[in-house]
Amino acid sequence: MIFSNPSGAPELACDACGCRWFDRMSGACYECATPVSEESQAEYRQALETFALRRREQEETAGHSS
Repeated sequence: MIFSNPSGAPELACDACGCRWFDRMSGACYECATPVSEESQAEYRQALETFALRRREQEETAGHSS
């Protein structure tokens, strides 16, 4: 599950319980131990790339309007 935090950045949450805390060593949720699927990881990476691209575009636009 991916949602946006207050600053608009994507955050990954557990598909089973909604927890946002993951053990990076095991690749599982801290709360319920559900593994993070490869599909969820790929979706999250794509959401991060999209967010970063939008940020760069906003910064470039702001820089050109000065």
